[in-house]
Amino acid sequence: MFRTYLQNHDVAALVGQKPACPFARMGERDKWDAVTPREREAIDRLWRELHAKPYPMVLATDFLAFVRNGSRTQFEDPYFLRRTKLVASVLHMCVTGTSEALDDVVNGVWCILEETSWVISAHNVNAIPLAPPASKKPLPEIGDFYIDLFSAQTAGILAVTSHMLADELDGVAPVIRRRISREIERRIFTPFMTRDDMWWMGFIRKDLCNWTPWIVSNVLLAASMEMGDRVRLAQLMERAAPMIDRWLDVMPEDGGCDEGTAYYNVAGGALLDCLEILERETHGAMAFWDVPKIRSILSFPLHTHIAGDVFVNFADCDAIPSLAGERIQSAGEHLGDAALIALGEHARRTAAAQVTGDIANLARAVMQLLHPAGGAICATQEKDAWLPDLQLRTVRRGGVVLCAKGGHNAESHNHNDVGAFILYIDGEAQIADMGNVTYTAKTFGPERYTIFNTRSMNHNLPLIGGIEQAAGREHAAKDVQYLKDGLRLDIAAAYPESAGVKTLVRTMTASERGAVIRDEIELVGDKRVSWVFMMTHEPVIVPGSIRAGKVTLTHDTDMTAQVTRMPADDPRLARNYPDGFWRVEIAGAEGTHHARTFAIGLN
Repeated sequence: MFRTYLQNHDVAALVGQKPACPFARMGERDKWDAVTPREREAIDRLWRELHAKPYPMVLATDFLAFVRNGSRTQFEDPYFLRRTKLVASVLHMCVTGTSEALDDVVNGVWCILEETSWVISAHNVNAIPLAPPASKKPLPEIGDFYIDLFSAQTAGILAVTSHMLADELDGVAPVIRRRISREIERRIFTPFMTRDDMWWMGFIRKDLCNWTPWIVSNVLLAASMEMGDRVRLAQLMERAAPMIDRWLDVMPEDGGCDEGTAYYNVAGGALLDCLEILERETHGAMAFWDVPKIRSILSFPLHTHIAGDVFVNFADCDAIPSLAGERIQSAGEHLGDAALIALGEHARRTAAAQVTGDIANLARAVMQLLHPAGGAICATQEKDAWLPDLQLRTVRRGGVVLCAKGGHNAESHNHNDVGAFILYIDGEAQIADMGNVTYTAKTFGPERYTIFNTRSMNHNLPLIGGIEQAAGREHAAKDVQYLKDGLRLDIAAAYPESAGVKTLVRTMTASERGAVIRDEIELVGDKRVSWVFMMTHEPVIVPGSIRAGKVTLTHDTDMTAQVTRMPADDPRLARNYPDGFWRVEIAGAEGTHHARTFAIGLN
């Protein structure tokens, strides 16, 4: 799309003559005075809380923790706290029109400018956690400026700070803004324009993910404000746009995000950022809102919203994600989609929405503050959803919502969960997916599938003779059939050869009375099959049935059930499921043929 456009247009002729901050400067009081009292109070409260704390030290041993013991949080906690405090301080100055937080801004900027690298320890290209000790290079090299998600986002934060508070920072010392420009140039713009070896660019790898739009959107944002040479800006745009094309090439036509709804902020939402910047910098010439795939990607949250602030949470996805509601609202406005606008405005009002977001992003915070939210009512989703490329099926029948998935076990942020399902009653998950937990060195390494939340044994799936599903693209659903009330698919290939599964045809359907899960299994040799159900309420077990929360699951009376309590010991899991889970495993006798039906009715 972009490549074709660039072949036929001179971008340099379309770009404006001088950089302009797309956001209101502190002195534009008419805009900042319009910020709502609720948001103004939230910013003041956050700033005062952080003002009482000094900017944290970021120690070499914090960076080393990732390769020493697998901890990401030891480095990331102080790293992100610095940025959150800076963002809160900038916002406080803008909304109050005072310089009470100016020293916090100056100190925060200076701390970040003095960092050896803006790349987090888990993304340091020299850090190889499982390599022999002699080959490890666990600290960043001076001047070796790799661009990861958060170095790019740091550039965006600093560029917006520099331009919104230009007069105020220059009043302290003009060197501050000169230093910001110099550090963004050498850490971000130069490597972006001269290196082709960063995998997310799409030159050396085709299996791209949210890294591409997330990074490119922040590079474009910083460049649009920092690059006074507009010919060079056009050149950067011409280099950036095909990177987005390469990411679009791997995205499915149905717009489904296999990373989960929680990643919409940095996938579809980052695509939206890119599109808005390209359109703005070319005075409307580069506008692509009618492209079907773009419309599908931007509309993805409509298909996964359950109720309130609850969304479908397969893969590394939070059940209650902190979504950028303003971005969803903006997407709806660009597409002329009233339902998407209403969902975005609803997300802005939920408890999960925060001014600074999950990870500090100054541009997003300003967009939220200065983009008015209307009073649209987000209607309860009544339509079923079917994303054939992602193989995600959602069936809504009254207060019952059944979500079922096919797919394969090499998806981005994958869990081994082909054929899994989630059952919601009145907007609450009764039989659920754990979703995400706190990231460590294991999360994206060879030990990923030793983590409890990624294993199929902790999803709503069968175990074959105690054997779980395996990771890999070949472990995929086959013969996937859309049903009027559900989904049917063969998930035999999701299991390794050692499981000896000839066929495993799973049928999942829903009605206003509940859901039915039926599995027909043919095995090589006699094996015991057990079925796992991850319940969010403590179950009461009697022969042939299990009562938990709002549902009762019935099964054949020759089967027995065991319950394992799984408390929410992980802080991220606890945010979504504070009461944890009860893992119920139901099994019968050994055999080569197993045909079992589980009826899940309403209490």
